[in-house]
Amino acid sequence: MSLSEILTILISFHQEGYRHFKGYYTKKVCQDWASTFPKRVSYQRFIDWLPSVLIPLCAYLRRCFGSCTGISFIDATSLKVCHNKRISQHHVFRDLAARGKTSVGWFFGFKLHLVVNDRGELLNLTLTPGNTDDRKPVPHLLRTCFGKVFGDKGYVSKALVQKLFKDYRIQFFAKPRSNMTNSLMLASDKLMSRQRSIIETVIDQLKNTSQIEHSRHRSLVNCFVHILCGLIAYCHQPKKPSLHL
Repeated sequence: MSLSEILTILISFHQEGYRHFKGYYTKKVCQDWASTFPKRVSYQRFIDWLPSVLIPLCAYLRRCFGSCTGISFIDATSLKVCHNKRISQHHVFRDLAARGKTSVGWFFGFKLHLVVNDRGELLNLTLTPGNTDDRKPVPHLLRTCFGKVFGDKGYVSKALVQKLFKDYRIQFFAKPRSNMTNSLMLASDKLMSRQRSIIETVIDQLKNTSQIEHSRHRSLVNCFVHILCGLIAYCHQPKKPSLHL
């Protein structure tokens, strides 16, 4: 099989609504798409090829990113790799994943940090251990952006705001915490900060439609291949969450 055929099969899995890749490959690919992929191999052989497509997927995902429009939104979400009760027994991601906390509780896994524009297109992303501060990867994520960026209260930092404006001329707005006094903002910026739900919708689609999160991984590389394919599948959606500015 060619590289393009392998990538097509992997990305289509996240668009067809299947929950298990083995059922998708044995039924959809080997039966329904038999004429489309005449040189298909067995399921186990196909799984053995997955590590070889990690680098091509990374390069292709970069080509799928959108362009900055001057209005961007940033957020982070957890990617659990196992149930909290099985953390002590988990071995696959022991050296990479970490225990972290979000607004909904503790988890063991990774954090996916995303930046999207007002059209719902991905601008940049990074994957970190679960205990990473949300503010740490922000300068790296926004190095190619401009204009105004809006985040939630997890990004509150005066030093971060000053650094982004000094290095990139970016105006960064973070939702103030409940014990903080409100600062003066333009009415347009205040209204735009209330539209931050667009990135939460993107995250919801990545997790529930593209299925980038599950706890059945038995290989480090195959996990990252799965996440990359889910992100690419979202980029290919004809309709994305948008503010229609």
